[in-house]
Amino acid sequence: MDQVEIIANSTENSAGVAKQDCGKKCPWGSTSYVSVPCSLTDVMSEELAKELQKEEEITAFQNVVVVDEMPFVTGDNIDTSSDMVLAQMLQMEYDREFDAQLKREEKKFNGDSKVTVSFENYRKLQPFDSDSSEDEVDWQDTRHDPYKADKPSATPKKGFTGKGKDITTKHDEVVCGRKNTARMENFAPEFQVGDGLGMDLKLSNHVFNALKQYSYNEQRRSARLHEKKEHSTAEKAVDPKTRLLLYKMVNAGILESVTGCISEGKESVVFYAKGGKMEDKVVPEECAIKVFKTTLNEFKNRDKYIKDDYRFKERFSKLNPRKVIRMWAEKEMHNLTRMQQAGILCPEVVILKKHVLVMSFIGKDQVPAPKLKDVKLSREDMKQAYYQVLYMMQQLYHECNLVHADLSEYNLLWHDGKVWLIDVSQSVEPTHPYGLQFLFRDCTNVSQFFQKSGVMETLNERELFNAVSNLNITADNEVDFIAEIETLQKVNEDHTQLHGKKTAEFHSDSGDPPIIDE
Repeated sequence: MDQVEIIANSTENSAGVAKQDCGKKCPWGSTSYVSVPCSLTDVMSEELAKELQKEEEITAFQNVVVVDEMPFVTGDNIDTSSDMVLAQMLQMEYDREFDAQLKREEKKFNGDSKVTVSFENYRKLQPFDSDSSEDEVDWQDTRHDPYKADKPSATPKKGFTGKGKDITTKHDEVVCGRKNTARMENFAPEFQVGDGLGMDLKLSNHVFNALKQYSYNEQRRSARLHEKKEHSTAEKAVDPKTRLLLYKMVNAGILESVTGCISEGKESVVFYAKGGKMEDKVVPEECAIKVFKTTLNEFKNRDKYIKDDYRFKERFSKLNPRKVIRMWAEKEMHNLTRMQQAGILCPEVVILKKHVLVMSFIGKDQVPAPKLKDVKLSREDMKQAYYQVLYMMQQLYHECNLVHADLSEYNLLWHDGKVWLIDVSQSVEPTHPYGLQFLFRDCTNVSQFFQKSGVMETLNERELFNAVSNLNITADNEVDFIAEIETLQKVNEDHTQLHGKKTAEFHSDSGDPPIIDE
């Protein structure tokens, strides 16, 4: 009985310590203890022991958030006959206790410091602790990837492992390969590298450097194409310099407005515009703006028509390819002026600025005149059109001293019951080294078109050539005919070299309108 009393008294003292007053008191004062009597049954109670342990923890760590323990799973709601289930339950219980202890140690380590250290990485992660939804799939998660059975292993840390036996550096094949894969994200957005889903991709330095160089070359090529498109007149768009020229014409009152595109060819783009006024010339109400393309890819044989022309021969050798475009526009302006003075139906030149040529519009109410290949004419009208073209070719050869060099149903318009001639930028004189060959080609195109159109009076290409040039070549077949043409061209070329200077001086006073180059 004495032993029981001694145990009871010691238990009372322990409980009194647990129930001490936690209020703020002087740290140097004496601590008073309140003794709470209890029975032997309470002393042996497990619940009392847990309560006393919680009170001690609260007293020692007042600001620590106590992790609520989940009720231990018993056999009432789960089958505990399996040893694996029991082991999992015990492991989960141990992990919860470990996490609670870790929280207390973290609080004790940080104290009241403003800079804290987290022990979160040391926690025991449980399946029920995951906050992510089951529906969400991480792009790096390859656990369910059918193409890879195992999840890629983590990148090993650099430095020594074990007892210095194994060394992993930045030159490791696996580490370097994965690093190269990550660096592919710095490539240009246009360079498709994939998102890495389901792939533990490791690129060698050789492959990565090759891909990097290819990406760099693609960026440069794209930049060149963009710059070329911005600084060139191609397709149905104009470059900033051409737009500036058009704006200046509108601001000067030469043009009232510029609207849509009429047509597009291999050498130029034609726009519709409403005419304004000029001091020294009457501007038509409807105008056509011919913008010569500054790209040199579509019409690469342009120099054949201009470098041997005595009017531009000396200037052609001193110009770069882009300035040749301006000379090409100037050439068409001079040719149109000659044709207009001879009475040939063609567009009237209004003004020329660099590579932009403003002419009168062939059509009415913004509707361009149709090409001869598109218009449907009666047999009599087609016959009259043929004779008009024949007379026009004779005028062009004898009165204008020109050969169209690209005459076909595509460059002949039907307007007001008459044939109009357009597109003469490539026209040359008969003394050109290829002038007679160009004339024979024009005669071939015209003869074939009108023969297909049903005009019975159409001459063949050799007869039409003699009717236009009055050379009266008497060859029976086309091969001998072309051979005699080449012989005549050789004679004309020698004659031009001897008397080219006098001929150039004679044609310098042809009355061509001046070029306005701003």
